[in-house]
Amino acid sequence: MENSLLDKYESLKKYLSSFGSVAVAFSSGVDSTFLLYAAKDALGDRAIAITASSCSFPLRELNEAKEYCEKMNVRHFIIESEELKIDGFSHNPKNRCYLCKHELFEKMISKAKELGINEIAEGSNLDDNGDYRPGLQAVAELGVRSPLREIGFTKKEIRDLSEYLNIPTWDKQSFACLSSRFPYGDEITEEKLRMVDKAEQLLLDMGFRQLRVRIHRDVARIEVSPDEIERIMDEDIRLLVYKKFKEFGFMYVSLDLLGYRTGSMNEVL
Repeated sequence: MENSLLDKYESLKKYLSSFGSVAVAFSSGVDSTFLLYAAKDALGDRAIAITASSCSFPLRELNEAKEYCEKMNVRHFIIESEELKIDGFSHNPKNRCYLCKHELFEKMISKAKELGINEIAEGSNLDDNGDYRPGLQAVAELGVRSPLREIGFTKKEIRDLSEYLNIPTWDKQSFACLSSRFPYGDEITEEKLRMVDKAEQLLLDMGFRQLRVRIHRDVARIEVSPDEIERIMDEDIRLLVYKKFKEFGFMYVSLDLLGYRTGSMNEVL
């Protein structure tokens, strides 16, 4: 491990220590798990985790969040944050993520105040500056801290340090809320969120690692890593995926030939 990266980690801990106490917005993903680990390292019991439970957040991710906090002896609070009840959210406007994050962080701020916690921190990193991220506007407006961006961590550095520190998510696939699978302007419903969740869980259970199932009305567009495209085209796998997706409610099932990439729904912007 490079000394410069270890020095950056020490800078992160020093920065977190300056908060006095912090609530980490914890999704059990690569970034928020690393941030929570560092916060616990820096602040001990004065670091807590808050996770939002909703229909766009798969149960597997919620369970992983619970298990990690229990293992790390971190106080963990779960709040209900049902995006579909937010005015305008289900219509899936281009600022959908802003609407969601604003409501979510308002609830987290309220919970933190109730618990006497000084700051809220979220896990965006330096690489997030390069994509369309309206949720970061809500972060800025509400004064939520972004320690990984502020110290200057890239995704690769977070993964490298996570591996060095034996944080189990160091090689976990990237994840975004299920609402991001819908084209802007297409209505988001609980039924369709469940369809996407079941479809992605099937592919994960089959051993595919980095993936998305984008939903275009009644069409599923599967994105897998380019090195996994050949495998999903195996006849037995291909026919099984088609059969199961039809059972989940999709009328047609397609494969994106370019493969997985973050923010593919933003390509139309």
